[in-house]
Amino acid sequence: MTYDLIIIGGGPAGVAAGVYAARKRLKTLLIAPEFGGQSVVSDGIENWIGTVKISGSDLAHDLKAHLLAYAGETVDIKEGETVTDIVKNESGFIVKSESEYSAKSILIATGSTRRKLEIPGAAEFDNKGLTYCASCDGPLFSGQDVVVIGGGNAAFESAAQLLAYCKSVTLLNRTDSFKADEITISKLEKNPNFKIIKNAVPTEIKGDGFVKSIIYTDTKTGENHEIIAPGIFVEIGLIPTTYFAKNIIELNKIGQIPVDPRNQQTKVPGIWAAGDCTDGLYHQNNIASGDAVKALEDIYVSMHTK
Repeated sequence: MTYDLIIIGGGPAGVAAGVYAARKRLKTLLIAPEFGGQSVVSDGIENWIGTVKISGSDLAHDLKAHLLAYAGETVDIKEGETVTDIVKNESGFIVKSESEYSAKSILIATGSTRRKLEIPGAAEFDNKGLTYCASCDGPLFSGQDVVVIGGGNAAFESAAQLLAYCKSVTLLNRTDSFKADEITISKLEKNPNFKIIKNAVPTEIKGDGFVKSIIYTDTKTGENHEIIAPGIFVEIGLIPTTYFAKNIIELNKIGQIPVDPRNQQTKVPGIWAAGDCTDGLYHQNNIASGDAVKALEDIYVSMHTK
């Protein structure tokens, strides 16, 4: 069969689109490796509007439950599948994963993956003291000194989680300014067990079977410094999950999908995109879900004005 719409992604954007597609009675297929998106690893999300605080796992549960409550016979769900390619055909598009599915239109809402630290020792000590998930691995370092690399909200939120049980947290930021919200920064700066080092560029992870320390260069003085710490938590940004779309959409230089912010349309007629996989200026759960709703409204109008 040919679906009216295939939604790729199971985070806030994908699920918001799925709920709206169900309510508009568009015959839809949603394909996702899992529900929840990047936030699934978060210990506490405090800016999901309408909920004071929710864990990433609970958010994933709620997103899936919301979609299932409306899906009925309108929205089919393929959880556990990963899309590998999109091909244009006479009736619309073929989406390839473990199987092939046909659709008249597509909404890409695949979010991003965590950017890896690329310095000597990073690959060697990955999951051996170097980690990309504070909520997952933080408790392993209870009572110890740890380091967080990054200067955005994710880095400060990871530091806040770690301060609940670690002896101390040192945050390394490569510049003298931060991308994180002021309120997030100010909360942590008051903690006596939290230290910020600015203009610090990590250059090497050292250890012996397990992380022992990190070396960083002070960009102001050019001097190298070593911090003894068995745990290094990396929060240096995200890489758009768009590799499967490169054969059909021209991505920007960092792999994002360019969209028209008025309606989330891509340059390929019949394909829309929403959330962290796009070139939108800001990326958050609330923005992603809103963008997806905007896209669904436009998809629905497009289908009924042909």
